[in-house]
Amino acid sequence: MPARAEISRDEVAHLAELARIDLSDAELDHLAPQLSVILESVASITAVAGDDVPPTSHPIPMTNVFRDDVVRPGLTAEEALSGAPAVEEQRFSVPRILGDEQ
Repeated sequence: MPARAEISRDEVAHLAELARIDLSDAELDHLAPQLSVILESVASITAVAGDDVPPTSHPIPMTNVFRDDVVRPGLTAEEALSGAPAVEEQRFSVPRILGDEQ
């Protein structure tokens, strides 16, 4: 088993400050041992994965399925706008929701 990866309370406080997380003294005392266990777990996995094991994101091989990009007939502007309640300059006309500040 690899050496224990200890993280001190001060290191947790520093990390919390970098992440802009406000932690109480009790939370710092509670999190430091938990983070040490997490670091120890990661270290044990690193020790098992040798140079002959390629890094992967999934346990089984995955491939994307792509279809050919074929141009197909679509709607004309008139057909697309035919059901719109309001149209302006070949566009859907919608009520303004923002004020004049933009």
